[in-house]
Amino acid sequence: MTVNGIEFNIVKLLGKGKGGYSYLAERDGQKFVLKQIHHEPCDYYTFGDKLASELRDYETLSRVGINMPKLLDVDVENERILKEFIDGETIMSLVERGVDCSEYIDQARKMCALLYPAGLNIDYYPTNFIPQDNVLYYIDYECNVYSDEWNFENWGIKYWQK
Repeated sequence: MTVNGIEFNIVKLLGKGKGGYSYLAERDGQKFVLKQIHHEPCDYYTFGDKLASELRDYETLSRVGINMPKLLDVDVENERILKEFIDGETIMSLVERGVDCSEYIDQARKMCALLYPAGLNIDYYPTNFIPQDNVLYYIDYECNVYSDEWNFENWGIKYWQK
């Protein structure tokens, strides 16, 4: 795949989300995440311009101070985003293996302390979080207007524990 004419070797599919497919990509010995926006229907979520939404959400979460992979490049024509690769297992994988994630739950709550006053929620599902060097990263860029129903305490945390 290319991003603005620069070729990247696709190593593997990392996952499919509501808005796109994320791939582990390599170039010159460096790892990246290359996200290809898709236009497949999603029964439970309404989208406008997915690429514009990703970019807007990235800027919003950056201003709030959320730990995320850096946005490295955007290919508007092909609807592709190139991100920094955060190496490690997702919180979901750790939970499935029975690892105590209380340290990361505390870090997620610290993210909430930044998000809630800004009137925001993020997608707290544990596949969207990777700890690297004991620092928790939100690897998605999605954010939404705050709602009690979808906050970490009422929705997300139940997936962070067995």
